[in-house]
Amino acid sequence: MNKPKIIAYLKPTCGWSNGVRAIFKKYDLAYEDRDIINDPAQRQEMVEKSGQMLSPCVVIDGHMLADVSGDEVEAWMLAKNIVQPNDRMPDVPTNESCSRHTHLYAKI
Repeated sequence: MNKPKIIAYLKPTCGWSNGVRAIFKKYDLAYEDRDIINDPAQRQEMVEKSGQMLSPCVVIDGHMLADVSGDEVEAWMLAKNIVQPNDRMPDVPTNESCSRHTHLYAKI
């Protein structure tokens, strides 16, 4: 099975973003992690490509998944046969929002 090309527009510390990272780790998938907090150009690119401002956004083989959780990314990849089910457990919750602390101290 060919490995997909994945670009993930993520926040450095965010429950949703960490959930997406955990799914990629669960399936041993390489991906490009684009920091939308510390790199305004990456955030702008995400908005232009997704048509909206919410994150995480993930592009898998050219298909945009906008404002998704790790659970949603996993379900989409399983439905498209990009990955096969496995018994590995993610190392963090895959469908959890950012903490209040994270939002209070985020740059945006």
